[in-house]
Parts: sequence; C-alpha cells; structure tokens
Amino acid sequence: MRWLPVLYVAALLAVEPLTPVDWPVSFALIAVPLLAAFAYGPVGVAAATVFSVVFEGVLAGTPCCAGRSVGYLWDRHYVASYICTALVGTLGTVLAAHRIRRERTLADVRFVADIAQRVLLRPVPHRIGHLELESLYLSAAAEARIGGDLFEAVPTGYGVRLLIGDVRGKGLLAVETAATLLGAFREAAYEEPDLATLAARMETSMARRAERLGGDETVERFITAIFAEIPADGGLVYVVNCGHPPPLCLRAGEVSELDSGRSAPPLNIGMLVPNPYHVDVYPFWPGDQLLLYTDGVTETRDVSGTFYPLAERVRSWGPLPPKELLARLHDDLLAYGQHGLQDDTAALAVCLLPGAQPPTAPPPTAE
Repeated sequence: MRWLPVLYVAALLAVEPLTPVDWPVSFALIAVPLLAAFAYGPVGVAAATVFSVVFEGVLAGTPCCAGRSVGYLWDRHYVASYICTALVGTLGTVLAAHRIRRERTLADVRFVADIAQRVLLRPVPHRIGHLELESLYLSAAAEARIGGDLFEAVPTGYGVRLLIGDVRGKGLLAVETAATLLGAFREAAYEEPDLATLAARMETSMARRAERLGGDETVERFITAIFAEIPADGGLVYVVNCGHPPPLCLRAGEVSELDSGRSAPPLNIGMLVPNPYHVDVYPFWPGDQLLLYTDGVTETRDVSGTFYPLAERVRSWGPLPPKELLARLHDDLLAYGQHGLQDDTAALAVCLLPGAQPPTAPPPTAE
C-alpha cells in the first residue's frame, strides 16, 4: 500500500504523452492524496497533496506536454483542478488521522485480548515429567483472541490431569463460562482423588453458576468436556468423557478413538442422569500420543461441505512429535476450510516419552 501512490503517478506519466491536447491526465492526480491516506499519516498525506498540486501545475504549464504548443498553468479548468486536489488532500489528511487513531485503538484492544488469553488460556508446559505437551487454539473470528474453547494441563499428586472443553454459544457469556470452568478445574484437580469425583465437582460448579445467571435457558448453558489423567510413569490413561468428541490415541502409525460408548452428558446437564460419570482406562505406552480436540476441528468443511476427516489425516502424516503434529494440523485445517473456520478450534497433544517406565502388568483396555 505504501508504494501505491508512487505506482499511480508513474502510470499517469506513462499515459500522459498519449492523451489529447484538451484533456491531459494530470487531472487524475487529484486521487493521489486519497491513495496516500490508506498507507501514510497526516504529514505524509499533506506532503502528497502539495506534490500533486505542484505537479499538476508543472504538467499544465509545460507547452510540450501532450503535444501542446502553449501552457495552460492558470487556465480556469486547471485552477479548479488545483483547488479540488487541495480539498481532497485536506479530507485525506483528516481520514489518515482518523485511521491512525483507529489502528492504535485496535492495537490496544488486541493487546488487552492477548493478556486475557494468557490468563484464561495460558500455554500448557511443554514438558511435565515424562510427558511432552503442546496446545493449539484457533479463533473463527479474524480479530478475536479468546472464545469458548478451553484446555488445561495440571501436574498433581495423582498424575498429570488434562482438560479440554467447548462451551455452548459464543461471546462474552461463553468466555466467562470457560473462565469459570478453568478456575474450578485448576483448584479441584489437586484435591479430588479420582476423575469421576472431579467431573462431578465441575458439574456442581457449572450448575451453581447457571443458577446465579438465571433465565429460561439455564439447562442449555452446557459445556462438553474431557477429563484425562496420566500417571507419572504412564502405562495408563484414565478418561471421563462428558459429551465431547473422543480423543485419539496415536500408536506406531495407527490411530484409534478412545471411546467406550459410556459418555456422560455435558456439564450442567449431568443432574438429569443418576451417576453419569464413568472412568474408562486405556493403555498408554512410551511413544504413544494422545490428541484431544474440540468439535471445531472435525466440523471444519471443505468447499463441497465435507467434514474434516481428522483420524484419516493424522494417520496419513505418520508419527510426529506434539509440536509438529499441531503445526501440521493448523496448516491443514486452514487449507481444508477454504471459506475460513466456522467455529473456534482447540487441540491438545500429549506424548509419553520413551524414557518412561510402564507398569509391570499389562493394563486393561477399558474399565
């Protein structure tokens, strides 16, 4: 954009010798200040305005320009052009000043949003014990930084506890709900002895918050979530699924869903089912990788409306460490959804490093 006024003037100079005597394209220099307003500040636009007026006079007063035998420096048509250019330049200067103020305001808003995201969705540690972790967050809105998708990883005395969730709805209410769930999880993850009790406590926290908000849609304010726990030495992964897309287990080039068919209702709907939370247990050996994600991944559509085939794509990439896996997923999602992402997207990849010592007895495949 900064070179646009220069290129415009160069194009006019190239066309000027070809114009008729009575209509030189120097009149088109009136647009230069407006073009400058898109890329320069008020001083730059004012300078472009002065340049345009002077250059119009030079072209008008040069006899040889466009085949003229005499100059028309003070011809009334050219004088009108000078005045119009000066007026457009004045308006362009005001426009540039307004644009600069809006850009500064937007930069401040982005800065505040970045700070809020660090507090709400702080990056997970890249290494916890024998686990390597990586996180990904993509917002469907181009200027947004935070939304209703959430994730967390907390090292506790019971092992590393993981959370990924997706709040129903969008906007500030979804962000506030996500913040409430994350705050409750970060506290309760250290205290509750098992995942079923932890999920029940999150259900209580979300139900209490929904009651405080009131309204007719209390039950509809729900959150799908997965709670997972990996002991310090690996070997097992415990999973409680609350209406969320099942995680993927990547093992030796194979990809499988960890889905026992016993998913609990989403949080804030659990009170509708007695004893809804079941802990499923799966093997998790050194070199295995766990991929947790929100439905923004699998609901990304291509131009034909086909949903993103996550398991198929991940299987075709072969073994990748968490950082490279999520980077590949990020690029592939943006390329697949050619009309842009329709929903916020979050993913969490966890790999058990080869140095971990698995239990001596083979773990069961499910509880």
